[in-house]
Amino acid sequence: MSHLTTGLEVRRACREGSLRGPTCGLAPGFAQANLVILPADWAFDFLLFCQRNPQPCPLIEVTAPGDWTPRLTAPDADLRSDLPGYRVWQNGELVDEPGDVHRHWRDDLVSFLIGCSFTFEAALQRAGLPVRHLELGRNVPMYRTNIACQPAGRFSGPLVVSMRPLSPRDAIKSVQISAAFPGSHGAPVHLGFPDQIGITDLSRPDYGDAVPVHPHELPVFWACGVTPQAVLMQAKPPFAITHSPGKMFVTDVVDDPAAR
Repeated sequence: MSHLTTGLEVRRACREGSLRGPTCGLAPGFAQANLVILPADWAFDFLLFCQRNPQPCPLIEVTAPGDWTPRLTAPDADLRSDLPGYRVWQNGELVDEPGDVHRHWRDDLVSFLIGCSFTFEAALQRAGLPVRHLELGRNVPMYRTNIACQPAGRFSGPLVVSMRPLSPRDAIKSVQISAAFPGSHGAPVHLGFPDQIGITDLSRPDYGDAVPVHPHELPVFWACGVTPQAVLMQAKPPFAITHSPGKMFVTDVVDDPAAR
């Protein structure tokens, strides 16, 4: 799927059913986004949660109730079909993982697009930094932490982080590069010492795939857009749809919309 070089190409492959894997490494230079879809009567609380937690939940776009098209970032898209995979939740429990959500769609649903760290990975690679999960053809490893998000209304829960192993020199470079992408989680939230943020075993991520961390490397942790899924499990809204971890919505926006 490396031939998918634009957001439009990725979305078409999803809609046709030919892309069902992670979107990391696809359409380099185009902003990718996490997806959260909630009933309108839960939407304000979640909007407030995102505003209070901008690093894990940097908002790119919010749709009107019932509208499945993100008109600012991909005006020809259909959020019901243009991701490789979805998760459907009821009362905080995962009940389905379909390839599209047409049959689950309702007229009261509000869609939130949230920035993704896959967006700045192209910038890391341009600077010559290794991105281990891309090198190995895997999904990025993601972990629940003991860091609490700022609560808002009915939403509260732990920060989820993604991890990329880097040498100390490259870790410093990664801070400088990713800090320029505040709409895609920005700079790391933690370097090294995973036990200090409640991660006991890097080989057992809560989401995604494990990658090796070599003896000369530091695990570098960024706030992650899977955080809302951990929060949904705690808030238990009667209904919600999210992206499947690592399977993002790819927009038409070049690089990071919040940094421009």
